[in-house]
Parts: sequence; structure tokens; C-alpha cells
Amino acid sequence: MNKIDLTVFEDRLKSAVKRAKAQNIIIPTFAQQKNPNLVPEPIKKELSAIGLWDITARNLFRITWKNQPVAKGGGYGGVNYMVLPKSLTGVDAKIIVMVGKWFPTGAHKVGATFGCLVPRLVTGQFDPETQKAVWPSTGNYCRGGAYNSTLLGCQSIAILPEGMSKERFAWLAKVAGEVIATPGSESNVKEIFDKCWELRNSGQDLVIFNQFEEFGNYLWHYDVTGHAMEEVLQKELGPHDTYRGVALTTGSAGTIASGDYLKELFPSSKICASEALQCPTLLENGFGSHRIEGIGDKHVPWIHNIKNTDLLVGIDDNAVVNIARLFNEPEGHKYLASKGVPEAMINSLNLFGFSGIANMLSAIKMAKYYEMGENDVILTVLTDSMELYESRKIEMREEFGAYTEMNAAVDDARYLKGVTTDWLQELSYADRRRVHNLKYFTWVEQQGRTYDEIQDQWYDPDYWTDCHSQVEEIDGLIVDFNKRVGIG
Repeated sequence: MNKIDLTVFEDRLKSAVKRAKAQNIIIPTFAQQKNPNLVPEPIKKELSAIGLWDITARNLFRITWKNQPVAKGGGYGGVNYMVLPKSLTGVDAKIIVMVGKWFPTGAHKVGATFGCLVPRLVTGQFDPETQKAVWPSTGNYCRGGAYNSTLLGCQSIAILPEGMSKERFAWLAKVAGEVIATPGSESNVKEIFDKCWELRNSGQDLVIFNQFEEFGNYLWHYDVTGHAMEEVLQKELGPHDTYRGVALTTGSAGTIASGDYLKELFPSSKICASEALQCPTLLENGFGSHRIEGIGDKHVPWIHNIKNTDLLVGIDDNAVVNIARLFNEPEGHKYLASKGVPEAMINSLNLFGFSGIANMLSAIKMAKYYEMGENDVILTVLTDSMELYESRKIEMREEFGAYTEMNAAVDDARYLKGVTTDWLQELSYADRRRVHNLKYFTWVEQQGRTYDEIQDQWYDPDYWTDCHSQVEEIDGLIVDFNKRVGIG
């Protein structure tokens, strides 16, 4: 059995309702996030005067894949996505990327934080008047958590590695109640967990929303991202096309839950989980440090359904940072144009953040390994955009000099068109069990999970499906909460 705890604590629920009323908060349901046509017209009217990144309660209704791609005043449309041309990817397969920039905070992780926070809020398990919300993260998740916490008027603590981009810290300094920088880079997740234990033992009244183990993260992506992907496939699949699977960096293993949803619709589809080559945890039980910001490593997330994972891929962080220059420097644009990449595509390359580039490379590896043709379709996600990495562009120019046409030709040939199928493993049953067993050292030995729980994850056939049916129950609790708040 694995269900999100929806036990109601009436005293604290009254406190949460009081805070929501004071902050003029109405909470959207999962159903409204999947289908914004269900959003009440008065709220849509309010959004017409609100910026996408504005810290205002109504932007909770912009936690959806279907925002119009504008910075202010946009309504709703279809899912934001792009189909990458062969002139860019070098493969015949149709690679479709979902665009995360058009969420509040500029990253889709704000949806994961919603999935973690809201069930606790509408049940009274989290009291925004008395408790602090702690958001351990390798970057975008703690930004989303701090954002949602600020909307509630509650205190928040954002935890992220000191090696993350300056843009993240600058933004958090304005939004989070407290920002804690832990040692290392995105692969130093244990240091984040250690800080959480330090806070737990400090005597403060707080709730830790750990994205790596919170099934609200898993459920939001299974349900909301999964349905968005389904809609994209309904639109893009031709009569002779075949959906082959998703390719995603693991990170917290939240987004990859969308693959679980799609496997129920397309049982033959694959789930490709990728990681940084410089920290090959899933591939080699390894360790290290890397520059693909936002995908923490050196452990297997508790919410990663390894038994449903088919392929492991290692992505070289050198490829990611050099393609970031190719995609964002004028000489890179000129070179790509000379190779036939459409102008509209070139103008959209700033929508690829570092992890988005890694996801694209994962999809290309997957396409090459399975020898996919023009009727094969792969899905992936652009978690954020280059807006969060402008300082990295400056650093690279200072370190390596101006970006030239020769640089562009080399990077395109070596890191993009030259993608190979090394550092890739198709998983057998025993391979999956090996990766799953790695969870023991982090979650049972260090983080308080039990032997029985880790066994259930592997042997209980209902473990990964038990929480799927909770969406309607959570939506019912949200509706009841809004009624008690009495706004709108």
C-alpha cells in the first residue's frame, strides 16, 4: 500500500483556512490544471492583468502546461511544446519537447511543489500560520516551493547547493524567508538531506517537503504532466506513427512519473532515465560532480519507479554546456541556419535550459539505440530556460573566449550530430533490481524509511498505482477547502 496521507486535522485546517482567507487564496484542482477551461471566468479575467512571474495568489491557476506563452496577461491555450527538426537533432525520429518556461517561476517544478504542499494544506497537516515550509532542492524545486509559500504568507526555507547558478540565488533572496546554501554542486544531495536533519533536530516547528520522497511530486507529474503529454500525442501522432517512450533526466524522479501514465495507455512504450556521465549512479553505482544543473545524483530517489524503467543513459556535461553556447551565441545561430535549421526553431533555442538540453540528448541517444525512423515519436521536457543560466554564458565567455563559427561547427558535429549510444544500458529484470536496491543505502540507512517499505516498492503490485486514484479525493478536499475560505 502506498497512498498519500489525507488524514484531516481539523484544528490546523481551521488555521489554514483562516490564512487562505486573509491572503485571498483560491486553490485550483488537478482537474483545472489539466483542463483550464474549468477555471472560473472571474479568475481568468483577473489573470489578464497579471504577469506570469508575479507573486500573487491567482497565479496558482497558472500552474498548468497550457498557459499562453507570454510574460503578462495571457490566458490559456494548448500544451506548450515544440517538435524538433531533423536538421537540429540529426535523427529521423520525431522528438517532441514540452516547454517548461511558461509556468510561474519559469520552470515546471512549481507544479511538483503544488502537488506536495496542497494535500498537506487542505487536510490541516501543514499550518501556514505556525509552521515553516522547508524545500530541499538542487534548484528549481525550492524556487517553486518558496513561491507557493510566499503566496500563502507562510515562512519558507529554501535549501540548495552553493554551486547553483547566481540567478537562482538572486531570485530566492527576494522570495524565500531563508536561503541555505549547502556545500557542493547539484550532485551533492546528501548534504541537502543532512541539513534537513539538522533543521528537524533544531526544535523549530516545520514541515520538510522533500521532493525526492514526496509522492505528491510523483502524483502531480503522473496526472497533470501525463495528461498533457497524452494531449500532445493525440495531436501529433499520424496514422502510421508510433509513440515509443519518454526520455528524461531523473533529478527527483517526479517528471518521469509521466512515463508511468503513458505506459498504461501505450504498454509497449519505453521509459529512459538519464543522468550525468560524470556522476554515473544508476549506471555504475558511481559518484562524482557535474554541471547539468537541477538533476541531483549520488542516490536513487525514493519516488523513482525503477521497476518500470527500461533504459539508462549517461549524458556528458561537456556536451550540455557546449550546446548551451551553440544554442545561444550569434555564431551558433548563424551556423545552425547554414545547416538548414528553421529560423523559428533557432529563435526558440533559448527555451532550453541545461537539463532540457540533457533531456534532448537523452532522446537522441534513445532514438539512435532503437534505430527509430520518421514514424517513431519520443517525448521529453524542457524543465526551464536559459533565463536561469545567463551568468553561466558570461562565465564561459570569460573562460573560453568569444564563440566562433569554428566552435559552432565543432560543437554541432561532436556533441549534437555526433551523439553515440555508449554509456547506455537496456535494463533486464536483474538490472532493475540492482538499481532499486541502491535505494537502501540512502533511504533505509540514512533517511528513516523501513525495510518493509523498500520491499513493498519492489514486490507489491499495487504500490505504484495506489496513489493514482487519489486525485479525485484530493480535488474534493480542495473544493471543500475553497468553500470554507469563501472567496470567489
